[in-house]
Amino acid sequence: MNAPYPSLLAPLNLGHVTLKNRVLMGSMHVGLEEEGGKFEKLAAYFAARARGGVGLIVTGGVSPNIAGMLKPFAAMLATRRAAARHKHVTDAVHAEGGRIALQILHAGRYGYQPLCVAPSRIQSPISPFTPWSLSSRGVERTIDNFVRCARLAREAGYDGVEVMGSEGYLINQFIVKHTNQRSDAWGGEYSQRIRFPTEILRRMREEVGPDFILIYRLSMLDLVKDGSSWPEVLELAQAVQQAGASIINTGIGWHEARVPTIATMVPRAAFTWVTRRLKDSGVVTIPLVTSNRINSPEVAEQVLAEGHADMVSMARPLLADADFVNKAAAGRAAEINTCIACNQACLDHAFQNKRASCLVNPQACHETELVYRPATQQKRVAVVGGGMAGLSAACVAAERGHDVVLFEARDAIGGQFDMARVIPGKEEFDETLRYFTQRLATAGVALRLGQKISADELNDGAFTEVILATGVRPRALKLPGSDRANVLSYPQVLRDGAAVGQRVAIIGAGGIGFDMAEFLTERREKRAHPEIAEFMAEWGVNREGWGVDAEAPRGGLVPPTQPNPARTVFLLQRRKTRHGKDLGKTTGWIHRASLKKRGVEFLGGVEYQKVDDDGLHITVDGEPRVLAVDHVVVCAGQVSEDGLAEPLRALGLKVHIIGGAAEASELDAKRAIRQGAEVAAAL
Repeated sequence: MNAPYPSLLAPLNLGHVTLKNRVLMGSMHVGLEEEGGKFEKLAAYFAARARGGVGLIVTGGVSPNIAGMLKPFAAMLATRRAAARHKHVTDAVHAEGGRIALQILHAGRYGYQPLCVAPSRIQSPISPFTPWSLSSRGVERTIDNFVRCARLAREAGYDGVEVMGSEGYLINQFIVKHTNQRSDAWGGEYSQRIRFPTEILRRMREEVGPDFILIYRLSMLDLVKDGSSWPEVLELAQAVQQAGASIINTGIGWHEARVPTIATMVPRAAFTWVTRRLKDSGVVTIPLVTSNRINSPEVAEQVLAEGHADMVSMARPLLADADFVNKAAAGRAAEINTCIACNQACLDHAFQNKRASCLVNPQACHETELVYRPATQQKRVAVVGGGMAGLSAACVAAERGHDVVLFEARDAIGGQFDMARVIPGKEEFDETLRYFTQRLATAGVALRLGQKISADELNDGAFTEVILATGVRPRALKLPGSDRANVLSYPQVLRDGAAVGQRVAIIGAGGIGFDMAEFLTERREKRAHPEIAEFMAEWGVNREGWGVDAEAPRGGLVPPTQPNPARTVFLLQRRKTRHGKDLGKTTGWIHRASLKKRGVEFLGGVEYQKVDDDGLHITVDGEPRVLAVDHVVVCAGQVSEDGLAEPLRALGLKVHIIGGAAEASELDAKRAIRQGAEVAAAL
């Protein structure tokens, strides 16, 4: 085939239906599932992905009954009236030539609500509620509820369903002995523990007939103590196929696992080897879907071409760019807005009961609200500042038809983001700058690098409006000795490459402080593609033995290697709260764990006294202490660079202030990109 990405774009024949390509949009709860009305926003969200060329869409998790809800009043499909509402979603997807499956998810002991149930009365470490143990009749009723949900999904126009059997939810809880301590027909030996998922699938297939897609999400690597063994995974895969599944999708890690699986520091396609080993085992013949950190057509193509799977699942990459597949098919991969796996607007929002979106694509889940309509009157617009807010504003304004000039004082775009991307583990940030560079050129933005523009020069440029996105500067440290040569600001280290000694105190334990600690303790240089084997060893994942050694430890875990930090680092903050308290909900624990492994000393309740030849003098809980360090790096906040605002207004120019120039709190690219888009959309 001469077409780009021949493996990725090849059709997949499921017998009764043929999918147009090998891209499955993986399930992700976005918060629109609970909105009232006719699911207008949810329908528009999925329709955009169908229009963008996705082979098969899987919805966010929908419970088959009240006990299975993730939280009170969460999405549930249990009545024909509810199915009628879902018809608006399926009709919208089908109108765009797409196919869509409903994910049926029973939370089990992960339910954040008092009615949650589980195989046994064992509380989850991530929920405050102790589940009720299902009776034998309760198990039967739950199976019936799964089957009813599938029947209603078919009535609603879905092309299939995905049965969520991984990530530690109810079905997974039945499978693993640690969470299933029953002595009846649904517990005990492994063959009895897997009766629950196989009975669901068998009865579901009988109910919906042969021409309906049944996907089973199988946990191939639990990453929890006493999880499934590899022989058990193989046995379950065979049983699932025999019970009537059309496709097996891959689940990696329970939610309570202490191994990163989808965050930005996880290498691309880090877990496809698991699906490859199931595929190579020959125990199943139905298509296998691989998942986790596949975010470019090149990576997806390689995974499929090398035989790791039959389809690739991408959830967040299709939040980042609804047209991912169409762009790849048209040879326009350079225009794809790459998911950077930051989790800040998607998973973090979901766990905070907010509507999900995407840091690099603020239109995601806001398709009916943030609309880039053609401008009715062309304006000449100056955007001052090439950070994330300015880039977003310039691109949207130009794409709408305005004449846009972007001024950036430095010789590169990106602003604070450009500094953050040098942190090992944030390799994907390069992709965002690559994307905006391409987008600026495609949109026709006139880019003026290395040009610090003045108010008078802007006034002479006949600009109709000015968007001020000049960002922030580090807050000055008011401390005796802060003017010494060994006291550095974070830009001096990250942007200017200042040399730093072997013992370092970092003042400020917010996101920048954590990044700095990662940067200073990591021995490897930032590289485009981190090694998968190195990552697995650091986090204790049995990559070498899993699927190879039948006696490998259960759950896929082995003792992690101990890192050899490049420096001794102290991470200091005035607050007595937990370090990194305000970091992302789904990633903060990873950063804390990583730094603790590297021996970083966390100090809270710190009062700073002075810096002298002996080091940094501090008081901790009233006790004086001297940190004998070579350097002090200041990451103690920022102030807005908004000095152009008043001079411009005095000249009568209309000024919009966005990003860090408007609000200099903890650096927030999500807010900056969204504000830039919103301002430009309203011009």
